[in-house]
Amino acid sequence: MALPNFTPEERAKALEKAAQVRKARKELKENIKSGKTDPASVLKTRKDDPLVSKMKVKEFLQAIPGIGGAKADKIMHDANIPGNRRLGIRQVEALLEYLS
Repeated sequence: MALPNFTPEERAKALEKAAQVRKARKELKENIKSGKTDPASVLKTRKDDPLVSKMKVKEFLQAIPGIGGAKADKIMHDANIPGNRRLGIRQVEALLEYLS
């Protein structure tokens, strides 16, 4: 699929929007890691928050204190979640069951 041709202004606007989304996702992960935000409450907001719904499952799991790459892979394997999945309905249900 060919990329659309953007004007320099449209390109700059898209890059700025992408940077804002990355910054917001980073802040969310930092809040989860520091304990300011409960991971289960984040999962429950997935339906209303595109920031959460577009986050990869492994990225979310690694934001939880005590879960690194290997443990995230094991959790995903045990829950039958493929490694490249984002936080969809089935993934959220499986993770809520794991976190409870």
